[in-house]
Amino acid sequence: MTETLRTYPEIAVFLSLAIGYYVGSFSIRGIGLGAVTSTLLAAIVIGQLGIAVSANVKSIFFLLFLFAIGYGVGPQFVRGIAKDGLPQALFSAVVCVLCLAASWLAARIAGYDLGYAAGLFAGSQTISASLGLATDAVSRLGLPPEQTRPLLDAMPVAYAVTYIYGTIGSALILALLGPKLLGFDLEAACKAYEARMGGKPEPGGEGSAWHHYVLRAYRLEAGMPVVGKTAAEAEASYDQARLFVERLRRDGKILEAKGDTVLQAGDVVAVSGPRGVLVDLLGHRATEVDDPDLLSVPMVGVDVLVTQKAVDNRTLAELSHGPAAHGVFLRRIRRGATGTEIPILPATRIHRGDVLTLIGRTQEIAASAQALGHAEQRGNATDVAFVGAAIVLGTLVGALVWHVGAVPLTLSTAGGALISGLFFGWLRSIHPTFGRIPPAALWFMNSVGLNVFIAVVGISAGPSFVAGVREVGISLFLWGIFATSVPLILALYIGKYVFRFDDAIVLGCCAGARTTTAALGMITDRAKSQIPALGYTVTYAVGNTLLTIWGMVIIMLLA
Repeated sequence: MTETLRTYPEIAVFLSLAIGYYVGSFSIRGIGLGAVTSTLLAAIVIGQLGIAVSANVKSIFFLLFLFAIGYGVGPQFVRGIAKDGLPQALFSAVVCVLCLAASWLAARIAGYDLGYAAGLFAGSQTISASLGLATDAVSRLGLPPEQTRPLLDAMPVAYAVTYIYGTIGSALILALLGPKLLGFDLEAACKAYEARMGGKPEPGGEGSAWHHYVLRAYRLEAGMPVVGKTAAEAEASYDQARLFVERLRRDGKILEAKGDTVLQAGDVVAVSGPRGVLVDLLGHRATEVDDPDLLSVPMVGVDVLVTQKAVDNRTLAELSHGPAAHGVFLRRIRRGATGTEIPILPATRIHRGDVLTLIGRTQEIAASAQALGHAEQRGNATDVAFVGAAIVLGTLVGALVWHVGAVPLTLSTAGGALISGLFFGWLRSIHPTFGRIPPAALWFMNSVGLNVFIAVVGISAGPSFVAGVREVGISLFLWGIFATSVPLILALYIGKYVFRFDDAIVLGCCAGARTTTAALGMITDRAKSQIPALGYTVTYAVGNTLLTIWGMVIIMLLA
């Protein structure tokens, strides 16, 4: 087996992925090692056999990963910097600087070399992607191979030692310690925020009056309040929820209900709306009728990418009064590269790049999709020509070197791929006629791209890993606690007292700036609400970009 793995190193890479993803799937209360750390540890163990893997393998997959990261966060990154998300974007930048400063300070005081410093930063801030840019930066220092190799081998050692607390500690600090330090009740803060946003918590989730769409038929009797009113007036008379008169049966004929259609006694009307509202509100006032032909309405569910400028930054309450919202119900809002679910409340604002899941009649869904942006295509085809061309353009720009005196400045091919992804991801959110990458394909580029890179790093560093842990293991772990905890604790106070974020979202802002999804999961679980996620998407987009770039910056600062 050893000889086979040495002869065919690609088997070792896939073996690392198999073990890493399997072990990484286990968690306790939402916290676990994750696929990246598990893959790294598996690769390190396999690497003890002395397996040589071409460095080109990790370079190719890392470029794919960086482009996918930029593509996914592009819309939120640009909007956060350019528009109403500016306070959150600025906060994220401040937190990222604190993370860099804490790691730099720890490395300087402890006397770590460049490799251990880069690994300490990546692990304590749980930003695996920074290892790639740090590797690239070390390789560009022009050091002899016998000096470069130990630095590269030290990175995964420091990363593995500091990552565990980086993940678990971040979640504990934000979800458990954060509310106590800032002196508020997280669950109560989220309920108060929902109330201000116009939410009416009901069984099924926040603002459930906006979804759980059903269609039922009722017979109108003489003397009912809606008899003699137009369909539009009848719909407006119920302020508890959005109800729509879709069709009606009159004198045995089925008619399409329009806004000016006058309702008459004896009509059987097909009304759409939330199930609970129809049962409680109309069930006691009208007789429900089983009319299969009347209720036989073509229904569709579709994901719509928001691209229209007229929709950007408007609330759901504002959008609900538009003609394109008639008969359409919102089931889900996803935002950002991680597909973070945003709570559905009347005061929730919609932004370009959001993906809305709508349900309703075919013709009404088509009108809504056109007014909002672009209905996502069905199927799993990726625009590979676009992906290849965009990565080529980005890496060509990144390969350029500018000399300021004797100092060479460059984005590097990795940085160029990241910037290219940001630009084209944002462009796609405005002009969604090209560059389609389905969510599953984007996940593959993101997750597998990174983990192949990590697997090659772990296999290559395997022989020196044990010696590195013995030499600086305890010291690294303690300095990792420092580099993880100090920026997060400072971020809590800065977010609340300097940027004055609401108590309900300040923890989500901190989690996003540190790109710690595990912490967000624990926060929303303790809050019993998705409200903290409102602070996560913009800060995540900025934080993910800056923290990745910091992998190169920390090498430049310490070199």
